[in-house]
Amino acid sequence: MNSAVATPIDVKLMNMTTLVLGLAFVVLGAVAMARWVSRLPAFDIKGILVTGDVNHNNSVTLRANVAPRINGTFFTVDLSRVRAAFESVPWVRRAVVRRDFPNRLRVELQEHQPVAYWGSDGNVRLVNSYGEVFEANVGEVEQDMLPRLNGPEGQAAEALAMYRSLADMFEQMSLPVEEVDLSSGGSWRVLLDTGAAIEMGRGSTEVVSARAQRFLKTLTQVTARYGRQPGAVESADLRHENGYAIRLRGVTTVVADGTKK
Repeated sequence: MNSAVATPIDVKLMNMTTLVLGLAFVVLGAVAMARWVSRLPAFDIKGILVTGDVNHNNSVTLRANVAPRINGTFFTVDLSRVRAAFESVPWVRRAVVRRDFPNRLRVELQEHQPVAYWGSDGNVRLVNSYGEVFEANVGEVEQDMLPRLNGPEGQAAEALAMYRSLADMFEQMSLPVEEVDLSSGGSWRVLLDTGAAIEMGRGSTEVVSARAQRFLKTLTQVTARYGRQPGAVESADLRHENGYAIRLRGVTTVVADGTKK
């Protein structure tokens, strides 16, 4: 019988090294080829299709403003940078960017939907339906009347939630809410379109809403005692534990000096 001759260890190592080096060259060659192909002029971005919300931004203008900021080909373009470029445009809240082979991009836009103003007259911004503050030309707001929200920075979502909780209750009494203010100390105040100021006090949306319900439930009865309608409320303070203070137009408990005895 012939016995098999064992392959020396150094030969095995040489063969393995040759195989690894061969595979490495193949991989490097493939990478180099892929890079070369990805940079061919045929894959330069030739067009951008913009869909979605374009109520405040013309798609042609969008492409003209964003295209110069886009670098690379279909394969190399940085989609996150393209998205950021579109989202930097006023009114654009979110952009979803996809590649469209072989040389186009598809961009779907979501615009901010303004539901309120935010801030003082000197620095008015807008609040969208998600409670996010954004900057845009307020003159482009299509709605005739939006409420105004005020409060510390970062509290717009809480102010919007409070407005949404209170607005329907006051609307049922024909007392539309015009403004909701949150002080730095956490106290809420509501201004009605009648000019009335309602001090709501501190607390969560649920706590303040319950306080408002108790106030509105008895408001008609209280104003009727003085021959007035709820719209005659000039101010009210709901921060009292077991009741509220109220001031009505044309009604006073102050005795004129000439009638004092």
